[in-house]
Amino acid sequence: MTAINEQFLAEIKEHIDLVKTELRKFIVGQEDVVEQLLWGIFAEGHVLLEGLPGLGKTMLVRKISEVMELQFSRVQFTPDLMPTDITGTNMIQPNEQGGQSFVFHEGPLFSNIVLADEVNRATPKTQSALLEAMGEKTVTVMGQMHRLPEPFFVLATQNPIELEGTYPLPEAQMDRFIMKIDVKYPSREELKEIAVRTTAPNIEPLQKRVDAEFVVNVQKTAKELLVAEPVLDYAVNIVMASHPEDEGTTDEIREYVRYGSGPRGLQSLLSIAKVRALFDGRYNVSVGDIKKAAFPVLRHRMFLNFEGEASGVSKDDLIQALLESVAERA
Repeated sequence: MTAINEQFLAEIKEHIDLVKTELRKFIVGQEDVVEQLLWGIFAEGHVLLEGLPGLGKTMLVRKISEVMELQFSRVQFTPDLMPTDITGTNMIQPNEQGGQSFVFHEGPLFSNIVLADEVNRATPKTQSALLEAMGEKTVTVMGQMHRLPEPFFVLATQNPIELEGTYPLPEAQMDRFIMKIDVKYPSREELKEIAVRTTAPNIEPLQKRVDAEFVVNVQKTAKELLVAEPVLDYAVNIVMASHPEDEGTTDEIREYVRYGSGPRGLQSLLSIAKVRALFDGRYNVSVGDIKKAAFPVLRHRMFLNFEGEASGVSKDDLIQALLESVAERA
């Protein structure tokens, strides 16, 4: 393990900045989306991207895999997709002795970055096939365990407005994602620039800036960053206040939220905050890191009740009020 010193932190920041600069050559706008997606990757987590069709979610993931020199595979989730279609299966093949034997054929999960496109279109049976891979980074077929490559990420997309023919992800699987990122519609100028870049006769290929070894090293380095006791207490207070029964929560959460974040939410909050500090070239995690990480980390871990769903309350507004409430009590 490389020692954490100022020079090493500066090298990490320099390489991350190069990755962002390279992505800007193709991706127009979406600065927050790119930043948060990189947080998730270097925090060794899986990310759920939600946005309207045509906003470049699939292309963004593909370009990240190119710039970071990571093996990429894409799975289009459909209602007829079977678990073995993504995990792989054993097939009978002739052997040298003239007999036959089972040989395991890897599925698309055996990649560094797996894009689960429109993940909510597959049946729960197929969705659950991702659980072991996302949680344990292994695949078990016919009692035999197969380890997935390192690093390994599932970056899933879903359409927020399409409900017919979809199977909403259960709470347990939603919690497997370290973050949920909302992909916003581009501005007028960004839309114009997208049209110019994507309809040009020659699109410049992106340069590889980092590799799998760099990603793994940064992941290990991020885990070694220390969190001061007051910052840890602040993160704990945020997670506790996401529950409507907590005495320190807000009136809005008591009125609109059914369940708050579990322990994995706190783990994710700290992991993302550490990576954010590392990107900034710092040894320490700040309260500001926790605040910035709170939105993508808690967005899919707070479940609205009937009143919340009916009123169309924004989860981001609830999180903002939560952060202000916890800050006032700190």
